[in-house]
Amino acid sequence: QDAFVAFHPDKVLVNKYLKPLQIGELAPDQPSIEPTKNEMLVKDFRELRATVERMGLLEPNQLFFFLLLAHILLLDTAAWLILLYFGTSLVPFVLSLLVLTISQVQASWLQHDLGHLSVFRKAKWNHLLHKFVMCHLIGASANWWTLLHSQHHAKPNCFHKDPDIDMHPFLFTLGKKFSVELGIKKKKYMPYNHQHKYFFVTLPPLLFPTYFHYHTFYIAWTKKYWVDLAWMLSFYIRFCYTYGSLLEIKSLVAYYFIFRMLESSWFVWVSQMNHIPMDIDYDKNLDWMSTQLQATCNVKQSLFNDWFTGHLNFQIEHHLFPTMPRHNYWKVAPLVKSLCAKHGIEYQCKPLLTAFADIVHSLKDSGELWLDAYLHK
Repeated sequence: QDAFVAFHPDKVLVNKYLKPLQIGELAPDQPSIEPTKNEMLVKDFRELRATVERMGLLEPNQLFFFLLLAHILLLDTAAWLILLYFGTSLVPFVLSLLVLTISQVQASWLQHDLGHLSVFRKAKWNHLLHKFVMCHLIGASANWWTLLHSQHHAKPNCFHKDPDIDMHPFLFTLGKKFSVELGIKKKKYMPYNHQHKYFFVTLPPLLFPTYFHYHTFYIAWTKKYWVDLAWMLSFYIRFCYTYGSLLEIKSLVAYYFIFRMLESSWFVWVSQMNHIPMDIDYDKNLDWMSTQLQATCNVKQSLFNDWFTGHLNFQIEHHLFPTMPRHNYWKVAPLVKSLCAKHGIEYQCKPLLTAFADIVHSLKDSGELWLDAYLHK
């Protein structure tokens, strides 16, 4: 299937593990595509996939990723050197926080590339550097991220299948359909009609310092990711040793949680601008391309947008080709647009600030739909 092809660069290796699971093959007279899927779109997308492979767009430019890692490490070091040479008064304290936040967010974009096996041709090198960046530089579990993010890519915005929308209905009500359903059932976990307001002080600043902190350790411990836990511990030892020698305990704790809140805000606005405003529904078992396009949108390309979002402004191309190195998204985008036009599929691309605003607008609309259904007699 297209999902299998999209997720596995080394299909020969993966097939070795799949052999014991083979139960047979379809008879020649049996349809190979389910009726819920667009057969012509499936055919055309597979032709596009073959074109992408012939063009070499799945081949990484390792100099590109080396420079990304180098600038992350330089910023990480600079954040500490600022406090070391200029002291811990307000100005260097704030400047150091900003520099470390930039380093951490850029590291999170790089670990995303590594987790998708798009930096090296060999999976083992991606996995090894993934542990260094995610566990040692950021302090979270690489396997925890892979577990959750793979589910998101397989069924984006599909309720009960995409963990990224598990915030519904306990914190937010998401999507028009589910908001109305929730209102009809008279369920109210939060004042959803105000969710576009409390969003600003909940999910963006608090996702990393609260939920992610707990959840990454919980999953790593319960699933016995001992290597990840050891790497994660190295982050906290390094942080406490380097910054603890410069800051008092209260300042150290404040420094840590402030940069986590800044990092979280940056991450949430970027990661949610492509998904929350899009269609959220139960799994309809659509073909691969339709599944991805109904749940994703793009943000206009620019050097700043590429860097600021880790190329997640090309969310459509990333979801269609998750192992593609990010520096090639712009090359495949015209081909994807053409295929969408051929099949009458909307290809959304908007300015960065518009994408941010659409998060708030969609939450406001969902909250109003819930309230109307909730108050309806």
